[in-house]
Amino acid sequence: MQSLEELNAATKTDALAALLACCGSTRWAREMVDKRPFEDLHELYVTAEHVWWSLDEVDWLEAFRAHPKIGEKRSSETSIADRWASDEQSGAGRAQRETLDALRKANQDYEKRFGYIFIVCATGKNAEQMLALINERMTNEPDAEIRIAAEEQARITQIRLNKLLGKSE
Repeated sequence: MQSLEELNAATKTDALAALLACCGSTRWAREMVDKRPFEDLHELYVTAEHVWWSLDEVDWLEAFRAHPKIGEKRSSETSIADRWASDEQSGAGRAQRETLDALRKANQDYEKRFGYIFIVCATGKNAEQMLALINERMTNEPDAEIRIAAEEQARITQIRLNKLLGKSE
C-alpha cells in the first residue's frame, strides 16, 4: 500500500496483513482494521497509539516475537516486516565481530532475565549504541522494562506505518 486511501479501501484480509507488518500483535492489527476508514494520517497515528496502549501484556509479547533479535538475521527475509527489520537494524550489520558477539550474548542474557527479546527502535542506531542500551536496560525492574519495550515497539510501529504508506521517516 502506498497511501492512506489504499489502506482504507483494502479488503480486511489485505489490510490485516499490511498492518501486521507494522506491528506483530494480531489484536492491534484487527482493531486497526475495524477502525478504518481513517480521515487522515494524524487520525491513523493517534488511533495506532491508542490501540497499542489499550492492549494487554500478552499482546505486546506477541508483537515482540515478530522481531528478529538485534544483530541476528532471520533465515529468510521474505516478508515485508523482515525486510523492514533488516533495514532498521542495518547499523548492527556494520559492527566489529567482537561487538556482534557481545550483542548476541547480551540478547541471550536479556531474554533469560525478562522472558522476551530485547526490543529497541534500532533505526539510526549503530551496534555499539544498541549494545549500550541493552546493557543499560538489563538493570531495570521487569515491570519497568516491559513498559520501555512497549514504548520502543510503539516507535517502531510509527516508523513502519510511514513505510507502509510510502512516507519518509
